[in-house]
Amino acid sequence: MDTSRARRGSDFARLSRRVAEAGLLERRPGYYAIRIGLVGALFAGSWAVFAAVGDSWWQLPVAVLLAVAFAQVTLLAHDLAHGQICRSRRTARTAGLLVGNLAVGLSYGWWMDKHTRHHANPNHEEHDPDVAPDILLWSRGQAETARGLPRLIGRHQAWLFFPLLTLEGVNLKVSSFRALRRPSLKNRAAEALLLVGHVVAYLGALFAVLPPAKALAVLVVHQACYGVYLGCTFAPNHKGMPVLTAQDELDFLRRQVLTSRNVSGGRLLDVALGGLNHQIEHHLFPGMPSVNLRRAKPIVRDYCRSLGVDYVECGLLASWGQALRHLHDVGQPLRAARRA
Repeated sequence: MDTSRARRGSDFARLSRRVAEAGLLERRPGYYAIRIGLVGALFAGSWAVFAAVGDSWWQLPVAVLLAVAFAQVTLLAHDLAHGQICRSRRTARTAGLLVGNLAVGLSYGWWMDKHTRHHANPNHEEHDPDVAPDILLWSRGQAETARGLPRLIGRHQAWLFFPLLTLEGVNLKVSSFRALRRPSLKNRAAEALLLVGHVVAYLGALFAVLPPAKALAVLVVHQACYGVYLGCTFAPNHKGMPVLTAQDELDFLRRQVLTSRNVSGGRLLDVALGGLNHQIEHHLFPGMPSVNLRRAKPIVRDYCRSLGVDYVECGLLASWGQALRHLHDVGQPLRAARRA
């Protein structure tokens, strides 16, 4: 028996025991009651401000406020999907449909399936849907075989990354509606009804309060800011970290740690990013309440260092810089081929 392989296979079990003994896997109902109340107040309050401002170009900054509210609701849906808030899957699913589909127009079932596959194989070319070469390219191997739009965009994708993020909110909604065609999607009728309900209520509110030109301007600003907010929340976590292939055989701990990056910062950053700035801890313990991730960080960091496993952490701007440099490097073969 390969004793080295057996030892590595137990590395996560030992870490898990340490984290559990610290009480960090226990649920935090008080924290989530407060957070749900505050996010709900922000969401309802943003729409109340929208109604109060009425027919005015001052609605544009209100659209930014709405984008923040939508992003915070989406982060709550994320925690629901991971079972961080309640034990009952049925309760979590019902709440997720209301929070995701109805409140922000994001299919809870589709996103949960996609995100689960991402967690199982982060940054894996063949298995992680978040690094599929749909528009952007994440490895030089993808660049070498790229065709069509990804090949065109890939040459200058680092420069186009943030502009493309302005479309992410719309992309999520389009993907949500496209997912309704899948027979495998659970609760399709409820998903469809709530998604349509969101669109009708959202557009109805915009065009009931504002004339068409202003309504469209608010829609564009709101969706663009929402997309950038979400992109800046999720992109720093893995982009620019190693991209795995079928040749990479890693145990669970190393697969999660080596492909993830933490973003350092204070409590305000935790609130803004929903705790996902502690991405390494979140990937190791996805069911851990997000408020506990900061407390788990020193345990995980010290343990990884004792094993000689790289634990990557940097500031927010530095994380964006690493992601952009990686995207630029991936596009180099395409730029070279064009010059040839």
